[in-house]
Amino acid sequence: MRKISFSDRLRYQFDNLMSQGTPALIGALFVVSLILIAIVSLVVVIFNITPEGGTPFTFGEAAWAGLMRTLDAGTMGGDEGWAFRVPMLVITLGGIFVVSMLIGVLTTGIESKLDEMRKGRSFVVEEGHTVILGWSTQVFAIVNELVTANANLPRSCIAILAEKDKVEMEDELHDRVGKTGKTRIVCRTGDPIDLTELDIVNPHAARAIIILAPETADADSRTIKTMLAITNNPHRHPEPYHIVAEIRDPQNLEAAQMVGKDEVELVKVDELIGRITAQTCRQSGLSVVYTELLDFGGDEIYFSDEPALAGKTFGEALLCYEDSALLGMQKKDGQTLLNPPMDTRFQPGDKIIAVSADDDTVRLSGLADYQINQKAICSQKSNGHNPERTLILGWNRRSALIIRELDNYVAPGSTITILADDEEAKVRLNCECEALINQKVTFIQGDFTNRRTLDSLDIPSFNHVITLSASDLHDAQQADARTLIALLHLRDIADKSRTPFSITSEMLDVRNRALAEVTRADDFIVSDKLISLMMSQLSENKALGPVFQDLFDPEGSELYLKPASDYVIPGEAVNFYTVIESARRRGHVAIGYRLRQQSTNPEASYGVHVNPKKSDPVTFTEDDRIIVLAED
Repeated sequence: MRKISFSDRLRYQFDNLMSQGTPALIGALFVVSLILIAIVSLVVVIFNITPEGGTPFTFGEAAWAGLMRTLDAGTMGGDEGWAFRVPMLVITLGGIFVVSMLIGVLTTGIESKLDEMRKGRSFVVEEGHTVILGWSTQVFAIVNELVTANANLPRSCIAILAEKDKVEMEDELHDRVGKTGKTRIVCRTGDPIDLTELDIVNPHAARAIIILAPETADADSRTIKTMLAITNNPHRHPEPYHIVAEIRDPQNLEAAQMVGKDEVELVKVDELIGRITAQTCRQSGLSVVYTELLDFGGDEIYFSDEPALAGKTFGEALLCYEDSALLGMQKKDGQTLLNPPMDTRFQPGDKIIAVSADDDTVRLSGLADYQINQKAICSQKSNGHNPERTLILGWNRRSALIIRELDNYVAPGSTITILADDEEAKVRLNCECEALINQKVTFIQGDFTNRRTLDSLDIPSFNHVITLSASDLHDAQQADARTLIALLHLRDIADKSRTPFSITSEMLDVRNRALAEVTRADDFIVSDKLISLMMSQLSENKALGPVFQDLFDPEGSELYLKPASDYVIPGEAVNFYTVIESARRRGHVAIGYRLRQQSTNPEASYGVHVNPKKSDPVTFTEDDRIIVLAED
């Protein structure tokens, strides 16, 4: 066994001191300086060393003189007498050595602290903030929406924790989001499923937590683990959390619900995109309506308590607001009812669900006469839908869901043609879509980016065309590139044939959506941006969960764009109160309209007007549409 020497012990103690960091080194240098000054001062006092012609020093005076020469070497320039200069030279040289080391230690310590700050490891001292866990292209839309939502607050904060460099996150947010006004964005680097690193963003004091699924194959498992890290955290608070998370694979939904229970609002990505695709491809302008309701830039959905409505029916309440459009009611027990029976009465404690510009604009108009034009109300109803022909280009895991959703809306005798180069698509189609009622499916194997193949299908004969990203075969960028090529061909075919068929496309990357410039309201691009908008809304108001569930569910009431001639006589000027009254008699809730004349004008939202001022007159044509909430 090696014998431990004194030098070994000294070296070991020195190593331990160095490993303790900057504060320990500064303390050690301070002690060395004091020892040096004390030794020299004792020598000066004991041997009565003084400058030539000077008086003897006390220990305190000698220590002060040594300290001044330690801090400033120029102080000894006026010393006289070699007996005094020698000890002062020793203390000055020691001071130079100590001060030099001190500067080096301080510089290193500051650089180390700056590096640590750049790594984003410091604790976020915030309360009532919004926490975003994870990083994907959706984060930019979510942050942008939250900034808009918090614009009227004196101060707000969004804290982001992701396995990404802090500086990179801040740079990307600065480039993609821009100025954030009164909202501060705080980025931290860490793994959201690590309990220690999760605590960095102080999620237990946050008012809302958004969990983003990573852009990897195991996205749902990461989301569920992050939910567990929050709900099973030993530092969690007893009150329920407000968590919004996205689940992509429906098979993982049950496990996520067991983990989240009532604390998590789950956004079912594949199911939601499938339903939006099925609904928007059939109704021109519906995509604009959804975007208007989901973003914070225009009118949004609010809950408001209005005691004056107690005892009134829902049908009567529809006419009580000038600047807001009612969708339904929230009962005192929390039950959400969209488009309830018109004779449903408000009870004390019930709230209205309304579309309005802001929460403070949901107020009673106080009008007694709504100037309803009874003669303009139309009692006839248009005939039912004719069979429709739909073309789907491409195949991915959501294709079967879209086909099944379409079957809930189209008339009997409708057909779907699928063109895809995925060899397994036909097998999966037969397995997952064998119980269709209203549609007959035809599968064609081929490349949907090939112009000759597209021309052979006689595309103008179809009512709707849906282009899906081939995400099962290609990465996001390559799949979006193929979708973009197909979209360009489709637009060219539509322009040359002058046939108005709707085009609904799917883009995986939000950045590619900007490249595929939308030219018409029925030329809609489905992407994760809609998911981002919904998650932002849910993070601000958890009660919106049941509302969105009803809006996008084929069961119950949904949004439709119905012919204006079903409600009022075309060519006659009416106010929107008249439209609401006509819709009310059919059990429908009218919330807006779409003017065909403005359908190509993006400045006018492609003719879509959600929650218009009800007293303003408007003249409808045969081609205009009324936006209603109805069961069919």
